[in-house]
Amino acid sequence: MKSLIASICILGLVGMVVGVVVQGATEASVAATVTVQNISVSVVDGTVAYGTLPVNTTKSTLAGELADLQTATNDGNITEKLNIRGTDSGTWTLGAVAASNVYVHKFSTNSGVDWTALTTSNQTLASGVAALGTKTFDLQITTPTASADYIGHSVNVTVQATI
Repeated sequence: MKSLIASICILGLVGMVVGVVVQGATEASVAATVTVQNISVSVVDGTVAYGTLPVNTTKSTLAGELADLQTATNDGNITEKLNIRGTDSGTWTLGAVAASNVYVHKFSTNSGVDWTALTTSNQTLASGVAALGTKTFDLQITTPTASADYIGHSVNVTVQATI
């Protein structure tokens, strides 16, 4: 009987030691990383000089005219949508049809096959442009049919990156 009690005590002690040894960790970690999204666009060459034009005259950046194709690049780290918009300029208003003090500015993403009139609101230039991806476009201006002044006008175009 003494040996049975001694055996039970020894087994009990061994059980406690084993119980402590096989106990799980009290904490664990998760390796986590994050990258902040960067929405960015650049335009090369970013400058168009239409020069001095008569009233009611059209000129473009196509190869047969100014040969000044513009390239928008997604400088961000995610896929972007690129928007484009024009601007009013002094006494000139941006419009869809040339008129007195109204000029027309258009863009084309297919070498002048199709032209879209710019507005002062954002329009889609390209969707789904991958990081470091590009979208080329041409511009075309039509001067007003008559002008209140005969000074240089900044007919700027803005390209915006968004998601």
